[in-house]
Amino acid sequence: MATQREEDAVEYMRRHQVPELLENLSSMLFFCRPENPREFLLQQLEGGGVRGPHLFTSTNLDAVFRILDPSDQKYISFAQYKHALSTLGVRDIDECPEGANDDRISRDTFKAEA
Repeated sequence: MATQREEDAVEYMRRHQVPELLENLSSMLFFCRPENPREFLLQQLEGGGVRGPHLFTSTNLDAVFRILDPSDQKYISFAQYKHALSTLGVRDIDECPEGANDDRISRDTFKAEA
């Protein structure tokens, strides 16, 4: 059985998303392979908004959207949106993005989230 201190530590890490932060920093470090890893990590932390390496360009995301919208309706369903973002490795998916109520997620909304 965990002590209160251990439970508090686990809650703190969950609340502040520490495991996700460390995973993203590690991914960025291995992806970018900077000459000075410490300086690189400091820059990432000081810049805020650490989300992980940007492995997909705008063009890549346009291509994914076109695959999901082959008839060029200019939107995809919410289910497609969630599945695609999950496949791309996005963890914190907006559960109520613009267009969700109508089940019509636009390219811009998809790309902003990705």
